Amino acid sequence: MRRKKALRGAAGCPYSMLNRRAATLTVENNLIVTLHVIFAVKEFCPQAQIVKIGTMGEYGTPNVDIEEGWLEVEHKGRRQKFLCPRQASSLYHTTKIMDTDLLWFYIRTWKIRATDLMQGPVYGLFTDECAEEERLLPFFNYDEIFGTVLNRFVVQAVAGYPLTVYGKGNQIRRHLNIKDTLNCVRLSLENTGKKGELRIFNQFTETFTVNELAERVQRVGNELDLNVKIQPMENPRVEAEEHYYNPAHTGLLELGLEPHFLSDEVLREMMELVMKYRDRINHDAIFRGVKWG
Repeated sequence: MRRKKALRGAAGCPYSMLNRRAATLTVENNLIVTLHVIFAVKEFCPQAQIVKIGTMGEYGTPNVDIEEGWLEVEHKGRRQKFLCPRQASSLYHTTKIMDTDLLWFYIRTWKIRATDLMQGPVYGLFTDECAEEERLLPFFNYDEIFGTVLNRFVVQAVAGYPLTVYGKGNQIRRHLNIKDTLNCVRLSLENTGKKGELRIFNQFTETFTVNELAERVQRVGNELDLNVKIQPMENPRVEAEEHYYNPAHTGLLELGLEPHFLSDEVLREMMELVMKYRDRINHDAIFRGVKWG
């Protein structure tokens, strides 16, 4: 039987919560594919480094600072380093925790090497390589199942659809431009980790609440005469809507990452391209009512 594509990327979480079939496919793809890659490295290229795209969603929203993958624990006078505690808020993110555990088990057992990139939600359309050639632009999801929040807001604004802010809109997440996503992978490959090491980098550049993103899209959209509306709605997800959130992220900066920050110019550039193709927007895909319960 032909296996369907693995569900990679933070936007896979609504799909994983659709139904039992989607949940099963998510678990099978994310875990079995990772397992096959680990065995392939062990058998055919044991000196290779595995670079896995994880997700900041693995950590959840704990009421303590989130360290970069690891935490020194002192308990009853003894100390040891453990993987930073994680408590995902979707099945997809839970499978990514299992991915990390799989890597860590086989690193301890076989002394392979891996870098796990805990990636925040990605936004953007343009990379340095494809900015001048639209046929090379990356896949751009804006639907409720696979679209990330800022990309969705941009399309909603252009389509005349009120920005869908879940609950209070105070959920905090770490975000990064698609250009930085690619650079983080490149830096991880160019600076290989040690044999028998699981290296974890928290991959993001900026922090925003959902409300802050919606307000920025509304401001820039209105400058483009889009008359953008914001519509708070009942939260279909089971998540904290107000919470502490303070993750560390020094590893990739130390390797030389030069962040691209979210500016009005970046938003305007995205909106203008979407406006060019607004007649292709599938309005029915924007909101499908996926609920966690």
